[in-house]
Amino acid sequence: MNSLSVKQRQYLKGLAHDLQPVVMIGNNGLTTSVIKEVSQSLNAHELIKIRVLGDDREAREALIAEICQATESSFVQHIGKLIVLYKANEKAKITLPKQ
Repeated sequence: MNSLSVKQRQYLKGLAHDLQPVVMIGNNGLTTSVIKEVSQSLNAHELIKIRVLGDDREAREALIAEICQATESSFVQHIGKLIVLYKANEKAKITLPKQ
C-alpha cells in the first residue's frame, strides 16, 4: 500500500466527493472477480469509490488492507460503507500536490 501525505489525501477526498461507487462488495466478500473489477476501475479512473455491504466495521477495515495490497493502490478514505482508493496511472489524469 502506497502511503499518501495528509495534503494529498485531503486533495483526493475533495475529488472523490462527487464520485459514485463503481464497485460493490456483497455478502460473498472479496472474490477474485471483485479484485479484478477494482483493479480495472483503478486503471481506468485512478480514483474510485467502493461500496461494501454488511455492518461489520472490522471486516471492512480488513477488506481495505486486502484490496490495497492486491491492487497496489493507496487508501484515501473510509466513511460508513464507502471506501475511496487511489492508484496512479502511467497516463496520470490526477496531479497530486507535492508532499
